[in-house]
Amino acid sequence: MTNIWDAEAASFDDQTDHGLRDPAVRGAWSDLLLPLMPPPAAAVVDLGCGTGSLAVLLAQAGHVVHGVDLSRGMLAVAGEKADAAGVAVDFREGDAADPPCPPGSYDVVLARHVLWAMPDPVAALGAWERLLKPDGRLVLVEGRWFTGAGIAAEECERLVLANRNAATVTRLDDPALWGGPIEDERYVLLSRS
Repeated sequence: MTNIWDAEAASFDDQTDHGLRDPAVRGAWSDLLLPLMPPPAAAVVDLGCGTGSLAVLLAQAGHVVHGVDLSRGMLAVAGEKADAAGVAVDFREGDAADPPCPPGSYDVVLARHVLWAMPDPVAALGAWERLLKPDGRLVLVEGRWFTGAGIAAEECERLVLANRNAATVTRLDDPALWGGPIEDERYVLLSRS
């Protein structure tokens, strides 16, 4: 699986919602994510960070960000992106299902389009929750795409509420986030406890 992502690294950011190169798309993601974060400088870990677009965006907003990904190719692009933006992000090679991060050390665990791909989503969520400080936030950007892949919002919410007290799901149907209209289910889930 790592080889697939390594091969995709050079062109991954060509997709509008991956690279966030378009100022309007980048602005839409900033408008979405920054209000979900605690005040800077919150400790944030971006699991399955890919080429680091969200990690860099959050670091530019003043947060202390770590990014974890299995793909060395993706991490290389992420490091270059952080350097070009003039921000420090601690990128680490590792499995999002079992992140190489100390427990209880993050204000926010962020995962974008990652939970649906986990072989055991319940175990992954448990590992992610252990990374959080007592009042930490879990922010999941997921979807159930036209291809049939993904995880429906209702299922994601059910999985999160099995171990947490609260979860709020917000639909992400604004074309500005994706660089155009969408017809499938996309959402962000925020759990504060």
